[in-house]
Amino acid sequence: MADQPDETEKAENGRQIASRGVPSNESIYLPRHDSDELRSFQDRNETITRNLWNAEELTNFIFSKKYQPKYYEIAFGFIKMLVEKTQVSGDETAAYVKSNGISKATFYNRVLPRLKRVGMIKVERDTIVAVESKRKFRPMRISLSKTFGNYFMKIGDSWLAIVDDARSRQEKKDQMKL
Repeated sequence: MADQPDETEKAENGRQIASRGVPSNESIYLPRHDSDELRSFQDRNETITRNLWNAEELTNFIFSKKYQPKYYEIAFGFIKMLVEKTQVSGDETAAYVKSNGISKATFYNRVLPRLKRVGMIKVERDTIVAVESKRKFRPMRISLSKTFGNYFMKIGDSWLAIVDDARSRQEKKDQMKL
């Protein structure tokens, strides 16, 4: 044990890194690729299938139905409404929260920020100045965003390129041996 620095030595050198894992607000849920939670997305030869996951299945990656059922339910309901309308105002959002008996704190502090952070929705604000009172207000507009899909397509395409490149290099090596 003499090889390892003790706690005071680590603190003095400033090299100690806390290992607490990924914060929950910075993570997504990725069940096993062969899990019962996911519909098949590839065949035995690793060729992608043509079936698409629906909004319900995609929301599960952000708020796990298994681990965060209430957040999942709220997020999916809101996404479903956005899919129908493509864009909602702040007043419509407030009406949705109220009519569904959702806690405002839960919706505005947990669900909405995460949907925005992962790129499923886009939140925009317009600055309007009232002429009579010169008071500024900034109504909110929420719409669907393609960022979530673009983000994961970039990850997926990059990984496929790495795998294809590695396999083709291996095939070249194998052919040169013959």
